[in-house]
Amino acid sequence: MTIPQGKLIAIGGNEDKGTYPNPKSMKKYYLDFFELGILKRIVTELQVSNPRIEVITTASMIPEEVGDRYIGAFSILGCTNVQVMHIRKPEDASKPEYLERLKTTDGILFTGGDQSRLADIYGESEFLRLCRERYQQEVNFVIAGTSAGAMAMSEIMIKGGSSTDALKKGAVKLARGLGLIKNVIIDSHFVKRGRFGRLIEAVGTYPKAIGIGLGEDTGILITKGNQIETIGSNLVIIVDGHHIMHNNIKEVKKGMPLSIENLMMHVLAKGNIYNIAERTFYKDLDTHQKKEDIAY
Repeated sequence: MTIPQGKLIAIGGNEDKGTYPNPKSMKKYYLDFFELGILKRIVTELQVSNPRIEVITTASMIPEEVGDRYIGAFSILGCTNVQVMHIRKPEDASKPEYLERLKTTDGILFTGGDQSRLADIYGESEFLRLCRERYQQEVNFVIAGTSAGAMAMSEIMIKGGSSTDALKKGAVKLARGLGLIKNVIIDSHFVKRGRFGRLIEAVGTYPKAIGIGLGEDTGILITKGNQIETIGSNLVIIVDGHHIMHNNIKEVKKGMPLSIENLMMHVLAKGNIYNIAERTFYKDLDTHQKKEDIAY
């Protein structure tokens, strides 16, 4: 399996878009954003002075408004080379103008909205193929996504489902995502909206996938397609089903309660590390690096 050279940044929603230089700009751009600067981390990971960033508003039903918000937020961080792609239909994803811009940008950000729109519009498009190619081959190429944009990154995607009805078979709807990363299932707005049951049901359905629940103003930086670092002010929940023993999900009828034995869970705060392949938690990057050095 090839190791991706690029980086993924998945954000749980309501992310801080940067610090505010004066009260006027704070009033203009403050929309449930906090003070730790996940967008600033995106800019840092691009490792380019005033990087080219494309904001992709496909998932949103108010694309112009959302695009303007991100342009304003990135400008606070000193990024003035930001454009917006309002890709609304599958045929838009094949337009030469968008493909050329994708070839030359330093990074992209999929906004929130409806993750099913991302899967339906990009599918196996040339746009998605080029995204995957650049992510696999180019060091420091960043694909970021917030809320729906984060959930769509995985091969198995949570399409929808009620949090209150979760853990009753069929309450969670699953579909194919963009396939940027395999063997994980990502959920967003996780802590405040109480989506624990939703992710547990998804992992119970696909126990070989790692469930990742992203809290608001919290995200993960994924490097080498494998190493997770928690960024932001809230929590990331990891659900690991590899050690499940009893699991009745294939036996019970739709709407019936699930029974799952020996599910493992980790709670990650800012700076904690999780290795997907090893399924191992580390308190920080230094601890993880020391183990790697010992292994070699």
